[in-house]
Amino acid sequence: MTLNGKTIVITGASSGIGAETARLARFQGAHVIGMDRNDPMITLDEFVKVDMGDPAAIDTAVAALPDRIDALVNAAGVSGVAEKDLVARVNYLGLRHLTEALVPRMTGGAVVNVTSILGYEWPQRLDAHKALAETAGFKAGHDWLAANPVAQETCYQYFKEALVVWTKKRGYSLFMDHDIRMNAVAPGPVFTPILGEFVQMLGEERVAADAANIKRPAIADEVAPPILFLCSDAARWVSGINLPVDGGIDAFYT
Repeated sequence: MTLNGKTIVITGASSGIGAETARLARFQGAHVIGMDRNDPMITLDEFVKVDMGDPAAIDTAVAALPDRIDALVNAAGVSGVAEKDLVARVNYLGLRHLTEALVPRMTGGAVVNVTSILGYEWPQRLDAHKALAETAGFKAGHDWLAANPVAQETCYQYFKEALVVWTKKRGYSLFMDHDIRMNAVAPGPVFTPILGEFVQMLGEERVAADAANIKRPAIADEVAPPILFLCSDAARWVSGINLPVDGGIDAFYT
């Protein structure tokens, strides 16, 4: 696998999975443009500061990006301890807004969305997720959510489920109409700066039960290689998948 000469935009590049993906992409020869609300702690080729919950800020950031982009990695996100409107804006609506804005610059390229193993119940709410996926733009999606409110305690799972469905639905049309491959990876627990927030979000009893069925949480550099495989030409015939990168959790719950 090589990314030599490719221009890759990575959101959430200042820490966690995004930072490790950026580091590995540069090692593989890519020109990496990081995007984040926080200043980067790693070396990047370019950096664009952006609030992924604000469509106007996203539009400003898009104007600073090059005319040709080979891959977009949507790794930015907040945990479910954040207010549900912020979770919706950053983890779904803003991600979608950025992706759609970059479609004209990515013909023949790839998009990889970071979902979560916590989105595995997406088939149970498929109709709702498809309805949200069909809304046109940030405001329309936000209005739909106002009319179809999501519970705070399950908002993180809900929007990861919604992202899985959007990856599949929009991924099909992007591949057919623009030769853009859109896929997702679904990590389980990962040692990142917000891992403690997931313990708070899920509760110690749920975390303890899950811990008994896994070897350990992942390290972020174990998630980065599958992401970049999906960005590479080696995955040129892979489109619309949600790949578990979770140490076997998906297999356990199947």
